[in-house]
Amino acid sequence: MKATVTWQPSEEGLEFNGAMDNGRTLSLDGNGNGLSPMESVLISVGACSSVDVVEIMRKSRQDMHGCYCELSAERAESAPRKFTEIHAHFVVVGNDINEKQLARAVQLSTEKYCSVMLMLTGNVNITTSFEVKSS
Repeated sequence: MKATVTWQPSEEGLEFNGAMDNGRTLSLDGNGNGLSPMESVLISVGACSSVDVVEIMRKSRQDMHGCYCELSAERAESAPRKFTEIHAHFVVVGNDINEKQLARAVQLSTEKYCSVMLMLTGNVNITTSFEVKSS
């Protein structure tokens, strides 16, 4: 996997385009006008872990109709302003969802499968919770 991040000169001066070697792109902005690099990391935590949760729940034959992950994070007060805490709250929408299966899916994602969370382990206190909503 390879990527290139290219500065986009402008008056504000902190816009960047990221391009993967497969052609996919992402725009990031250090000015606060668009998605910041740290915001993209937080979203990546939720997306990566949600992929795992959905796949595990599907394999468990759960009648899911929706899944979303609400994230909150705290950052250090001074530079480098890295994340110190991240909480991921998973909400699964469906019929007769087995909460033990969902707890297992969240745990497996957090401890075994989510590469983004696992990359941060040891540097960021990551906690999770979940709830089921009937559809």
